[in-house]
Amino acid sequence: MPRPALAPAFLRIPVTHRALHDKAQGRIENSPAAIRAAVAAGYGIEVDVQLSADGVAMVFHDETLERLTAERGPISARRAAELGQISLSGGTDTIPTLEAVLAMVAGRVPLLIEIKDQTGVMGPTDGRLESAVAQALVGYAGDVAVMSFNPYAVEHMAQLAPDVARGLTTSSFDPADWAPVPAEVCARLREIPDFDRVGASFISHQGNDLTRPRVLELRASGVPVLCWTIRSPDQEALARQIAANVTFEGYLSAIPA
Repeated sequence: MPRPALAPAFLRIPVTHRALHDKAQGRIENSPAAIRAAVAAGYGIEVDVQLSADGVAMVFHDETLERLTAERGPISARRAAELGQISLSGGTDTIPTLEAVLAMVAGRVPLLIEIKDQTGVMGPTDGRLESAVAQALVGYAGDVAVMSFNPYAVEHMAQLAPDVARGLTTSSFDPADWAPVPAEVCARLREIPDFDRVGASFISHQGNDLTRPRVLELRASGVPVLCWTIRSPDQEALARQIAANVTFEGYLSAIPA
Protein backbone atom coordinates (compact mmCIF):
# COMPACT_ATOMS: atom_id res chain seq x y z
CA MET A 1 0.00 0.00 0.00
CA PRO A 2 1.43 3.44 -0.92
CA ARG A 3 2.60 5.52 2.03
CA PRO A 4 2.25 9.31 1.72
CA ALA A 5 5.32 10.86 3.31
CA LEU A 6 5.00 12.82 6.51
CA ALA A 7 5.77 16.48 5.75
CA PRO A 8 9.23 17.54 7.03
CA ALA A 9 7.64 20.22 9.25
CA PHE A 10 6.27 17.47 11.51
CA LEU A 11 9.84 16.43 12.27
CA ARG A 12 11.13 19.96 12.90
CA ILE A 13 8.44 22.00 14.66
CA PRO A 14 7.34 20.87 18.15
CA VAL A 15 3.66 19.93 18.29
CA THR A 16 1.30 21.34 20.91
CA HIS A 17 -0.87 18.68 22.58
CA ARG A 18 -4.52 19.59 22.00
CA ALA A 19 -3.19 22.97 20.82
CA LEU A 20 -1.45 25.52 23.06
CA HIS A 21 -3.90 25.27 25.92
CA ASP A 22 -3.56 27.03 29.25
CA LYS A 23 -6.68 27.04 31.39
CA ALA A 24 -5.32 29.85 33.56
CA GLN A 25 -5.30 32.02 30.44
CA GLY A 26 -8.74 30.82 29.32
CA ARG A 27 -7.31 28.65 26.55
CA ILE A 28 -9.04 25.28 26.89
CA GLU A 29 -7.69 22.16 25.22
CA ASN A 30 -8.69 21.81 21.55
CA SER A 31 -10.30 25.25 21.67
CA PRO A 32 -10.12 28.00 19.05
CA ALA A 33 -8.18 30.17 21.53
CA ALA A 34 -5.59 27.43 22.03
CA ILE A 35 -5.36 26.88 18.28
CA ARG A 36 -4.88 30.58 17.57
CA ALA A 37 -2.18 30.77 20.26
CA ALA A 38 -0.30 27.83 18.75
CA VAL A 39 -0.44 29.38 15.28
CA ALA A 40 0.78 32.72 16.64
CA ALA A 41 3.69 31.01 18.40
CA GLY A 42 4.62 29.01 15.31
CA TYR A 43 4.03 25.59 16.85
CA GLY A 44 2.53 22.53 15.21
CA ILE A 45 -0.87 21.51 16.50
CA GLU A 46 -2.35 18.18 17.52
CA VAL A 47 -6.13 17.98 17.87
CA ASP A 48 -8.62 15.20 18.53
CA VAL A 49 -11.83 14.52 16.64
CA GLN A 50 -15.08 12.90 17.68
CA LEU A 51 -18.28 12.43 15.66
CA SER A 52 -21.51 14.35 16.15
CA ALA A 53 -24.93 12.71 15.85
CA ASP A 54 -25.31 14.11 12.35
CA GLY A 55 -21.94 12.96 11.10
CA VAL A 56 -19.73 16.04 11.56
CA ALA A 57 -16.14 15.80 12.78
CA MET A 58 -15.91 17.84 16.00
CA VAL A 59 -12.62 18.89 17.61
CA PHE A 60 -13.01 17.44 21.10
CA HIS A 61 -11.06 14.81 23.02
CA ASP A 62 -13.51 12.98 25.24
CA GLU A 63 -16.39 10.70 24.32
CA THR A 64 -18.56 12.53 26.84
CA LEU A 65 -19.12 16.20 27.59
CA GLU A 66 -18.85 16.46 31.37
CA ARG A 67 -15.09 16.95 31.91
CA LEU A 68 -14.85 19.95 29.61
CA THR A 69 -18.35 21.46 29.64
CA ALA A 70 -21.34 21.96 31.92
CA GLU A 71 -23.29 19.44 29.84
CA ARG A 72 -23.41 15.68 30.28
CA GLY A 73 -23.67 12.64 28.03
CA PRO A 74 -21.95 11.42 24.86
CA ILE A 75 -20.86 13.90 22.23
CA SER A 76 -22.20 11.45 19.64
CA ALA A 77 -25.76 12.09 20.87
CA ARG A 78 -25.69 15.81 19.95
CA ARG A 79 -25.91 17.40 16.53
CA ALA A 80 -23.07 19.62 15.35
CA ALA A 81 -25.10 22.81 15.58
CA GLU A 82 -25.96 22.06 19.21
CA LEU A 83 -22.38 21.14 20.06
CA GLY A 84 -21.27 24.41 18.51
CA GLN A 85 -23.34 26.26 21.12
CA ILE A 86 -21.85 24.41 24.12
CA SER A 87 -19.28 26.47 26.02
CA LEU A 88 -15.97 24.97 27.06
CA SER A 89 -15.62 25.35 30.83
CA GLY A 90 -13.04 27.92 31.89
CA GLY A 91 -13.03 29.85 28.65
CA THR A 92 -15.26 31.70 26.23
CA ASP A 93 -15.05 29.26 23.30
CA THR A 94 -17.52 26.63 22.17
CA ILE A 95 -16.80 23.23 20.62
CA PRO A 96 -15.46 23.76 17.07
CA THR A 97 -15.86 21.61 13.99
CA LEU A 98 -12.80 20.23 12.24
CA GLU A 99 -13.75 22.32 9.23
CA ALA A 100 -13.61 25.48 11.36
CA VAL A 101 -10.23 24.50 12.80
CA LEU A 102 -8.81 23.89 9.34
CA ALA A 103 -9.92 27.39 8.37
CA MET A 104 -8.24 28.81 11.50
CA VAL A 105 -4.93 27.06 10.85
CA ALA A 106 -5.07 27.68 7.09
CA GLY A 107 -1.80 25.88 6.43
CA ARG A 108 0.30 28.22 8.56
CA VAL A 109 1.57 25.43 10.83
CA PRO A 110 1.47 21.62 10.60
CA LEU A 111 -1.73 20.01 11.87
CA LEU A 112 -1.88 16.49 13.31
CA ILE A 113 -5.40 15.08 13.64
CA GLU A 114 -6.04 12.18 16.02
CA ILE A 115 -9.14 10.19 15.12
CA LYS A 116 -10.56 8.93 18.40
CA ASP A 117 -11.68 5.32 18.64
CA GLN A 118 -15.44 5.12 18.17
CA THR A 119 -15.85 1.48 19.25
CA GLY A 120 -14.56 1.54 22.84
CA VAL A 121 -12.59 -1.66 22.23
CA MET A 122 -10.35 -0.74 19.27
CA GLY A 123 -12.55 -2.81 17.00
CA PRO A 124 -13.66 -2.38 13.38
CA THR A 125 -15.24 1.03 12.87
CA ASP A 126 -18.20 2.01 10.72
CA GLY A 127 -16.08 4.60 8.91
CA ARG A 128 -18.40 7.53 9.62
CA LEU A 129 -15.88 9.64 11.54
CA GLU A 130 -13.14 8.80 9.06
CA SER A 131 -15.43 9.84 6.20
CA ALA A 132 -16.17 13.13 7.96
CA VAL A 133 -12.46 13.80 8.43
CA ALA A 134 -11.66 12.93 4.82
CA GLN A 135 -14.43 15.21 3.58
CA ALA A 136 -13.24 18.11 5.74
CA LEU A 137 -9.72 17.71 4.35
CA VAL A 138 -10.74 17.96 0.70
CA GLY A 139 -8.90 20.94 -0.75
CA TYR A 140 -6.83 21.64 2.39
CA ALA A 141 -3.40 22.73 1.21
CA GLY A 142 -1.41 22.85 4.46
CA ASP A 143 0.83 20.24 6.08
CA VAL A 144 -1.58 17.77 7.64
CA ALA A 145 -1.51 14.18 8.88
CA VAL A 146 -3.99 11.85 10.56
CA MET A 147 -3.43 9.16 13.16
CA SER A 148 -5.34 6.90 15.52
CA PHE A 149 -4.80 4.32 18.21
CA ASN A 150 -7.33 2.21 16.30
CA PRO A 151 -5.69 0.62 13.23
CA TYR A 152 -9.10 0.15 11.62
CA ALA A 153 -9.54 3.93 11.57
CA VAL A 154 -6.18 4.36 9.87
CA GLU A 155 -7.11 1.67 7.37
CA HIS A 156 -10.28 3.60 6.52
CA MET A 157 -8.25 6.75 5.98
CA ALA A 158 -5.97 4.90 3.57
CA GLN A 159 -9.01 4.25 1.41
CA LEU A 160 -10.80 7.57 1.90
CA ALA A 161 -7.85 9.97 1.73
CA PRO A 162 -4.94 8.00 0.26
CA ASP A 163 -2.82 11.10 -0.30
CA VAL A 164 -2.96 12.24 3.34
CA ALA A 165 -0.09 11.04 5.54
CA ARG A 166 -1.35 8.62 8.15
CA GLY A 167 0.17 7.08 11.24
CA LEU A 168 -0.55 4.96 14.26
CA THR A 169 -0.76 6.41 17.75
CA THR A 170 0.90 3.75 19.90
CA SER A 171 1.64 3.01 23.52
CA SER A 172 2.54 0.37 26.09
CA PHE A 173 -1.18 -0.49 26.10
CA ASP A 174 -1.26 -1.38 29.78
CA PRO A 175 -4.70 -3.03 30.15
CA ALA A 176 -5.20 -1.23 33.47
CA ASP A 177 -5.21 2.07 31.59
CA TRP A 178 -7.23 0.94 28.59
CA ALA A 179 -10.41 -0.67 29.95
CA PRO A 180 -12.74 -1.72 28.40
CA VAL A 181 -10.26 -2.69 25.65
CA PRO A 182 -9.67 -6.43 26.18
CA ALA A 183 -6.25 -7.43 27.50
CA GLU A 184 -5.62 -9.58 24.43
CA VAL A 185 -6.26 -6.62 22.15
CA CYS A 186 -3.84 -4.52 24.22
CA ALA A 187 -1.23 -7.27 23.93
CA ARG A 188 -1.62 -7.31 20.15
CA LEU A 189 -1.56 -3.54 19.65
CA ARG A 190 1.46 -3.20 21.91
CA GLU A 191 3.61 -4.77 19.20
CA ILE A 192 2.37 -2.41 16.45
CA PRO A 193 1.56 -5.27 14.07
CA ASP A 194 -0.59 -3.23 11.69
CA PHE A 195 1.98 -0.68 10.56
CA ASP A 196 2.52 -2.15 7.11
CA ARG A 197 -1.04 -3.40 6.66
CA VAL A 198 -2.55 0.08 6.95
CA GLY A 199 0.22 1.79 4.98
CA ALA A 200 1.29 3.97 7.90
CA SER A 201 4.21 6.33 7.40
CA PHE A 202 4.88 7.24 11.04
CA ILE A 203 4.04 6.43 14.64
CA SER A 204 3.41 8.69 17.62
CA HIS A 205 4.40 6.65 20.65
CA GLN A 206 4.01 7.03 24.41
CA GLY A 207 6.90 9.19 25.56
CA ASN A 208 7.98 7.05 28.51
CA ASP A 209 7.93 3.82 26.46
CA LEU A 210 10.20 4.79 23.58
CA THR A 211 12.79 2.12 24.31
CA ARG A 212 10.31 -0.63 23.42
CA PRO A 213 12.07 -2.98 20.93
CA ARG A 214 9.36 -2.65 18.27
CA VAL A 215 9.64 1.15 18.39
CA LEU A 216 13.41 0.95 18.02
CA GLU A 217 12.98 -1.51 15.16
CA LEU A 218 10.69 0.84 13.27
CA ARG A 219 13.00 3.77 13.92
CA ALA A 220 15.99 1.78 12.64
CA SER A 221 14.09 1.05 9.43
CA GLY A 222 13.63 4.77 8.81
CA VAL A 223 10.12 5.24 10.20
CA PRO A 224 9.60 8.72 11.73
CA VAL A 225 8.87 8.35 15.45
CA LEU A 226 6.92 11.14 17.13
CA CYS A 227 5.94 10.92 20.79
CA TRP A 228 3.34 12.02 23.33
CA THR A 229 2.83 13.66 25.80
CA ILE A 230 5.96 15.46 27.00
CA ARG A 231 5.49 17.78 29.98
CA SER A 232 8.90 19.26 30.79
CA PRO A 233 12.19 20.20 29.11
CA ASP A 234 13.90 17.31 30.91
CA GLN A 235 11.35 14.83 29.55
CA GLU A 236 11.82 16.32 26.11
CA ALA A 237 15.59 15.96 26.20
CA LEU A 238 15.21 12.30 27.15
CA ALA A 239 12.54 11.61 24.53
CA ARG A 240 14.58 13.22 21.77
CA GLN A 241 17.28 10.62 22.22
CA ILE A 242 14.91 8.38 20.26
CA ALA A 243 11.99 10.42 18.92
CA ALA A 244 12.30 12.78 15.97
CA ASN A 245 9.81 15.20 17.51
CA VAL A 246 7.62 15.72 20.55
CA THR A 247 4.02 16.50 21.32
CA PHE A 248 4.14 18.69 24.42
CA GLU A 249 2.05 20.57 26.96
CA GLY A 250 2.53 22.56 30.17
CA TYR A 251 5.73 24.33 29.05
CA LEU A 252 7.07 25.92 25.86
CA SER A 253 9.23 23.67 23.73
CA ALA A 254 12.01 25.39 21.81
CA ILE A 255 11.42 25.85 18.08
CA PRO A 256 14.61 25.24 16.07
CA ALA A 257 15.90 28.24 14.14
